[in-house]
Amino acid sequence: MGSTVASNHTIEKERRYRKERLAATFRLFSKFGFDHGEAGHITVRDPEYPDHYWVNPYRVHFSQIKVSNLVLANDQGEVVEGDYDVNAAALVIHSAVHRARPDVIAAAHAHTTYGQIWSTTGKLLQPLTQDSCAFYKDHSIFDDYTGVVLKKNEGDRIADALGNNKAVILRNHGLLSVGKSVEEAVWWFILMERACREHVYAHSIGNPIEIDEKYADITYQQEGTPEAAKGMFQPLWDRIVAEQPDFLN
Repeated sequence: MGSTVASNHTIEKERRYRKERLAATFRLFSKFGFDHGEAGHITVRDPEYPDHYWVNPYRVHFSQIKVSNLVLANDQGEVVEGDYDVNAAALVIHSAVHRARPDVIAAAHAHTTYGQIWSTTGKLLQPLTQDSCAFYKDHSIFDDYTGVVLKKNEGDRIADALGNNKAVILRNHGLLSVGKSVEEAVWWFILMERACREHVYAHSIGNPIEIDEKYADITYQQEGTPEAAKGMFQPLWDRIVAEQPDFLN
């Protein structure tokens, strides 16, 4: 009996931890200008039910999201807990990603300016800067666009394109990142949007010089790890807790 109580307590503690980081992320995305109407979604797998995930409530602005209004959906895209609907595209994309990648705890997608601009090139990121080396040989392209993602097979194709990478560029659409924690998935998204901005600027002024393959790989080992992502997320967490503690409600 005691072990069951301890187990339930541990699960609830981990669930709360994940939901707090998820809610914090929406506030951060709003501050960074990653919000865009009803578009954009981030999910985190539930620690007790691995085929369920927590996601943002539909048509609630990122700046107003709290722990208490997050929604729980199952792998069929059905809402099983919460008072809101969920973005249909979120159900299709995230259900497929979580199904295909049991190692993924969280996934992030939003319609960001530079991610969308770079996605129109249909090209991978180059090792142009230290930041972009975090994605060196660890991201892919979904080289297709057929409109808003509303069909299951489209979500499955995106998951296939993602493969075992930490992120995928959705051509003419934007960015999708994943991680073994909320912190990891979110930091990769933030960093990838920054890398896309650097690419847009660099290519607009000439022919940027790539980092040598040897040193790009070394930098990846330094900047592209889960530990690096968690470390970089921590100051953002501290900032948003201090500025907007109401998200914890």
